[in-house]
Amino acid sequence: MDMAWDDLRTVMVLVRHGSLAGAAQALGVNYTTVARRVRRAEDALGQPIFERLPDGYHPTDTAHLIAAKAEQMEAAEHGLMRQLRGAETALSGPLTITAPQLLIASLLAPVIDQFTSAHPEVELTVRATNQRLDLARREADLAVRISRDPGDTLTGLRLLAQDSASFASPAWAARIEAEPQAMIDWVVYDAYPDPPQARSARYPNHRVRLRLDDMVAMIGAAKAGLGVIRMPMFLGRTTEGLQQVPVLEPQPYPDIWVVGHPDVWPGAKLAAFRSMLVAHCKTRAALFVG
Repeated sequence: MDMAWDDLRTVMVLVRHGSLAGAAQALGVNYTTVARRVRRAEDALGQPIFERLPDGYHPTDTAHLIAAKAEQMEAAEHGLMRQLRGAETALSGPLTITAPQLLIASLLAPVIDQFTSAHPEVELTVRATNQRLDLARREADLAVRISRDPGDTLTGLRLLAQDSASFASPAWAARIEAEPQAMIDWVVYDAYPDPPQARSARYPNHRVRLRLDDMVAMIGAAKAGLGVIRMPMFLGRTTEGLQQVPVLEPQPYPDIWVVGHPDVWPGAKLAAFRSMLVAHCKTRAALFVG
């Protein structure tokens, strides 16, 4: 019996995701490749690993056993590759950074420009997402996160403290100044469906006009004059077409961190990027707080 690592990993991922399509997406291949690798593993083992049923592939006990052992092998592989990355001294080769989309546009773009200009042999990839990528699984080397808890098992630096406040279009700002007692419309984030509790007593009348589940959409709605939004101060201050309004005093907001797995943290490329990032954040700190 001789089972290739790609086949073992495919069995593991198929057990993990429960469908050919899900496994194919996770592995970056098409579903026919997943099916072919499973057949190859079954041929090597001499017995079925999955039951083919109308609703999909159902793992047998053997599949679960293979998946458990393959997870141990995968963890060892990730550990080895992390340690190799952490021991690197050359400023060349791949480096993957992840951050929320809005932080990339409003904070990281100058750092990325400086870093790629200074180190052209580094193959930089930036993954723009609000999801927390798994740094232990090497989905990224460094992560810039807005968080009160950036990850207990990670090594990190707090880059910036920040506040949030209320922002609106110039027309709304003028209306609020002229008529403090008038009704104020809010555009709120869907996870926090009510106007902020800390709004100023000087502007007593509030209602929710619109709920959205995406900050970019909220910014667009505010710029279009649909109402007032609560947002991090740096974002409001750097967004053309918005003004800070006094209906919400500045409030503490989760800090901005740069974090990495302890194994990769010492690597030369990571250290060089962090150095530029920290220096840039120091020059911008006042923008983030009230």
